[in-house]
Parts: sequence; structure tokens; C-alpha cells
Amino acid sequence: MNKVLIDTNFLYALQDRNDKNNAKAHAFMRVDKSTRLVPQVVLTEITYLLRNFIGIHAEMIFLEAFAASTFELVSLTMPDIKRAKTIMQKYQNIRIDFTDCCLIAFAERLNITQICTFDRRDFSIVRPAHCDVLELLP
Repeated sequence: MNKVLIDTNFLYALQDRNDKNNAKAHAFMRVDKSTRLVPQVVLTEITYLLRNFIGIHAEMIFLEAFAASTFELVSLTMPDIKRAKTIMQKYQNIRIDFTDCCLIAFAERLNITQICTFDRRDFSIVRPAHCDVLELLP
């Protein structure tokens, strides 16, 4: 089965009905049958954002839905952290954040070429070590 990494802004769009990408995120979830991998750093970032921008109730609803979902958590390793730091240093001029660098490190380690994200800028610029470019979904 095909595997896709899930970025924070995709999860946020699923949760926030007012997000401009909400409908697109839900449509993708209905049709895509890939194994969806969520790095733990993404889980931390999404809960922080939900609490700060929508409220604790939204965070709790998300956690309940996430626990019942088919998403799979991916653990961060020390080599992932080192690789993320290297990517961050190489691309510091675009101010790419740690979570995005971790997604790229996960993609390299797990040989995944697809990332589900609405962040086209950063992921279009960075060149991963394992492929020419990442395919950005949806």
C-alpha cells in the first residue's frame, strides 16, 4: 500500500470548518486510500494550534477522533533530529521550521515521496536526498 506523510496544516484544515482548505482536505480523505503516517511532532504541533486558535474543546475533539482514526503515528528518532537540523541549516534562508524539516527527514528515512500538505512553498523548494522532488497532495 502507498504511504503518505501528513503535515500539520492538512490536519488543521480537517478540523477547522472555517479554514480555506477544509473542503479540499475532506474530499481527499474520502478518495485517497494510502496509509497515512503522522509524525509525532505533527501531533504536538496540531494540538498546540487547535488549542490556541480554536480552543481546548477543538483540541479534545481532535484527540478523540485521532485516537479512533486509521492514521499511524511515526516516532522521531535521533537520526531524524540530526537530519532535520541539517535540512534546517541548509535552507535557513527560507526560514523552514523544525516540523517541516522532520517531515522531510521522515520521508527520506521511510522512502516516502508523497506529503499531504497545503504548504507548497517550503516543500517545493527543499530537495530531499532520496528523490528529485516530493509529490505534494492533495
